[in-house]
Amino acid sequence: MEVNFSDKNFETEVLKSDVPVLVDFFAPWCGPCQMLGAIVDKLAGEVDGAKVGKLNVDENPDTAEAYDIMSVPTIKIFKGGKVVKEFMGIQTKEKMKEALAGV
Repeated sequence: MEVNFSDKNFETEVLKSDVPVLVDFFAPWCGPCQMLGAIVDKLAGEVDGAKVGKLNVDENPDTAEAYDIMSVPTIKIFKGGKVVKEFMGIQTKEKMKEALAGV
């Protein structure tokens, strides 16, 4: 299931989630973000037992700042309200799927 995360729903959708959550921190003007976004879209349709979604850092600066997002794309996987894995730059669908399965 793919979710659009925001400053408003981040606590409920990510931090209080009872399943692992993969968050793609992106910006619309970022070329690599567009490439990774397509991979994240595919991943969202293939994963069970986890949430997969995106957060636009330009529109949601509070959350981006809270998690020290200095460059995009950045992927963070949350479990139990805490970051358990993170990646910077473009990742393969398999690597992200493996990381989600391992948490």
